[in-house]
Amino acid sequence: MNEIITYFTTIPPAHRSFILVGGITVFWLIENAFPLFNFNYKKWHHAGINIFFTLTTIIINFSLAYFLLKTAQWTVEKKFGILALLPGIPLWLYTIIGLLLLDLIGAYLVHLIEHRAKILWRFHLIHHTDTWIDTTTANRHHPGESVIRFAFTLLGVFIVGSPMWMVFLYQTLSVVATQFNHANIALPQKLDTFLSYFIVSPDMHKVHHHYKLPYTDSNYGNIFSVWDRLFGTFKTLSREEITYGIDTHQEPKEHNVVKNLLNIPFQKHRSPEIE
Repeated sequence: MNEIITYFTTIPPAHRSFILVGGITVFWLIENAFPLFNFNYKKWHHAGINIFFTLTTIIINFSLAYFLLKTAQWTVEKKFGILALLPGIPLWLYTIIGLLLLDLIGAYLVHLIEHRAKILWRFHLIHHTDTWIDTTTANRHHPGESVIRFAFTLLGVFIVGSPMWMVFLYQTLSVVATQFNHANIALPQKLDTFLSYFIVSPDMHKVHHHYKLPYTDSNYGNIFSVWDRLFGTFKTLSREEITYGIDTHQEPKEHNVVKNLLNIPFQKHRSPEIE
């Protein structure tokens, strides 16, 4: 455990970039060999769009990283936050509690609010317009949403009082988890179901990408599935019934062109149908 803390305390940016690129590459190869759905699409063009948004997310996160670092340092120095209130517990348990709480605020909560608040949904909508969900979809976020999600991560660090090594560990796990649960792969049904009791499995998250309500408004988790189960937002749907995208943006010119995707938050709002 101490070795993990030491590594993530000083993890070089190059290593974090390698994890991001390496994860996409590994899941890209797996989904090419064992796809869940055989999409009829231009995979490289689709990847290019999603990688563009991945790069904007990276730029925004690195640009704002100073605030994350200073917040984490302040909470540790002042012994502020939930973790500071815990009695003496083993380091592994301290880490798990911290990661769970960061995931609650920095992933589940912001995701839930993005679906409930119309102004935030306009930015998150870009992620849901993808009709070919694969591992590159993981970081398909409008720059505006990247700022929103960073703000909630910052809030999470402040409330939880997590040290910076835990923040880096959480972000690393988050990147790999989201690449995994977006990947166009088919795990054995029983294995996927078993995993979904602990982490967000591919089948579990793909329900969230079904094109109609109420499934779009479910399964908000990123790493841990406990929050969806605890707060009643967990839903299941068979693989055969899932249709990707969002019912308000089904045309390729709406979901497969970078310029339009950037403009979606500022276009006239269209309410999805409820079935």
